[in-house]
Amino acid sequence: MAQDTPEDLLILETTKGRVVIRLRPDLAPRHVARVKELAREGFYDGVVFHRVIDGFMAQTGDPTGTGAGGSEKPDLVAEFTAEPHKRGTVSAARTANPNSANSQFYICFDRAPWLDKQYSIWGEVIEGMENVDKIKRGEPVTDPDSITTMRVAADV
Repeated sequence: MAQDTPEDLLILETTKGRVVIRLRPDLAPRHVARVKELAREGFYDGVVFHRVIDGFMAQTGDPTGTGAGGSEKPDLVAEFTAEPHKRGTVSAARTANPNSANSQFYICFDRAPWLDKQYSIWGEVIEGMENVDKIKRGEPVTDPDSITTMRVAADV
């Protein structure tokens, strides 16, 4: 992969510490554009990790904190690829409709092959995965951890 540029990195400050995500516009250009747009609007600031399953993933991106919400922007068309879901993969959450991804996303704790080719992968954690590991578990999470701020590195 080419040299990381600040435009292709997201910096999440969470209640458990910093997480840096390398964006993957080569896999999901529309999803990357949406996440950057929302991050620049401050949409993710204060949003909780509402669904966190040990050994699987931590999900966030719903301003209601329920798992049923999203941004006011239109849903995205799926951008599925053969890229595997592995530890640190960041992918768009959706309903049963493949074209329903909006603002929610999850970070995989471990390999999750049953998700391959069915969810739009738009990033990978390159720093701070140990902080993701510390996020409080639950479905739903009681007194959840949150994203304090989420910014495109070029804007920091």
